[in-house]
Amino acid sequence: MSLDELEYVGFWPRVGAALIDTVLTCLIIWPILSLIYPDYWVSERMVQGPADVLLSWVLPAVAVLLFWIKRQATPGKMAIGARIVDARTGAAASPLQLLIRYLGYFPAALPLLIGLIWVAFDPRKQGWHDKLAGTVVVRRKGGNTEPVHFDAGQN
Repeated sequence: MSLDELEYVGFWPRVGAALIDTVLTCLIIWPILSLIYPDYWVSERMVQGPADVLLSWVLPAVAVLLFWIKRQATPGKMAIGARIVDARTGAAASPLQLLIRYLGYFPAALPLLIGLIWVAFDPRKQGWHDKLAGTVVVRRKGGNTEPVHFDAGQN
């Protein structure tokens, strides 16, 4: 697939993809947390214990990174036909780029989500996390949700 057949994915489709991912994550993790910590939803403690940290923070991070590495997208991005690619070449982003992108969500979100909202105004639809990692989110032109595939050596 050539880069001419692709478009950058904008703010609202990416918000929709994030909502899909959030709902899926909650459907998996919340019942487990409720079983492990029966008072989870009424407790005033911010962290209930080691399983809470593991299930609420570590597992989602690992899952997201594995989806990005293996599929170039989370289920939400797959649902809208989007993929995360290297901004220079259009090829699959490297695992290091994807790790930087994930960690880049924190500084992007801290100042009132400005780094995430940036996607709406950037010409290449990059949030700060994308800029830090050198990635872009693309899909076939016209919102076609068929998967985007790249050859590893494609420039």
